[in-house]
Amino acid sequence: MSIKLVAVDIDGTLLNNKREITPEVFSAIQDAKAAGVKIVIATGRPIPGVQKLLEDLKLNQPDNYVVTFNGGLVQDTVTGEELIKETLTYDDYLDIELLGRKLGVHMHAITKDGIYTANRNIGKYTVYESSLVNMPVYYRTPEEMTDKEIVKCMYIDEPEILDAAIAKLPPELAEKYTLVKSAPFYLEIVKKTVNKGAAILHLAEKLGLSKEQTMAIGDEENDRAMLEAVGSPVVMENGREELKKIAKYITKSNDESGVAHAIREWVLK
Repeated sequence: MSIKLVAVDIDGTLLNNKREITPEVFSAIQDAKAAGVKIVIATGRPIPGVQKLLEDLKLNQPDNYVVTFNGGLVQDTVTGEELIKETLTYDDYLDIELLGRKLGVHMHAITKDGIYTANRNIGKYTVYESSLVNMPVYYRTPEEMTDKEIVKCMYIDEPEILDAAIAKLPPELAEKYTLVKSAPFYLEIVKKTVNKGAAILHLAEKLGLSKEQTMAIGDEENDRAMLEAVGSPVVMENGREELKKIAKYITKSNDESGVAHAIREWVLK
C-alpha cells in the first residue's frame, strides 16, 4: 500500500546542520505534494517557530496540517483550525513549577502565544527558546497564570544542573506526564496522552488513511512515539542508535538530504 502521509521532524532531520532546507529536500517535498502525499511537519516547537518553514516549503496552503508541541496541538496551516489541543491544568503547572524550585532548575510554560516564566532573572535558555521559536517571553507570578492554556512546561538549565535534577525527579512525575529530553538543556513536560505518534494517527484517521499509509522521519528520542506509531518508520543516519533498531528504513544524514532520499526511495518510487 502506497504512502500517503509523511510526518517529518525538523531539527536534525528536515534541516541540515546549517539549519537550512537543502534544494534536494525542497524539490522532493514538492514532488511528493504533487503526487498527492501529505507532508506534515511534526515538532516540539509552537506554531510561530515553524511558520517560516511552512511558508518556505509551501505547506501554508489549504488542506495542509502541522503537529506542534510534540503532539499537543494539531492545526490546519491555513485556517488555524485545531484538530487536537491537549493542555495542562493550572494545578499541573503549579506542581511542575514548585518541583522545579525544589530541584533548583529554571522552568517556563508555553502557550500558543508566548513563553511564561516565574523567574525574575530570566534564564539564558528561556531567551534562547524565545529566539528559536519566535515567541515573546513574559514574566508572570504563578498566581497570574490561572487563565493561561498551557500546552507544555519545560525545565531548562545548564546540562549538568538539569541532569542532576532529572536524577532526583519523583517517579510519579513520569507516571502522570510525558517527559521528553529534547536537548541537553531541555526537559519537556506535556500531558500523558500527548505524543507525536498519537497526533499523527489521529490526523491519518481524519484523512481516511490507514497506519500502513503513513511514514515518519526522525532522529531523536522525542520522535520515538511517532516512529513506533506509523507503518514505515525512517530514522536518519545521524539519528540515535537506539532508534535505528525500530526503523524500517535508515536514510542518509540530514547533511546529505536524508529526507529527500527517503521520499524518493520509499514514497515516490
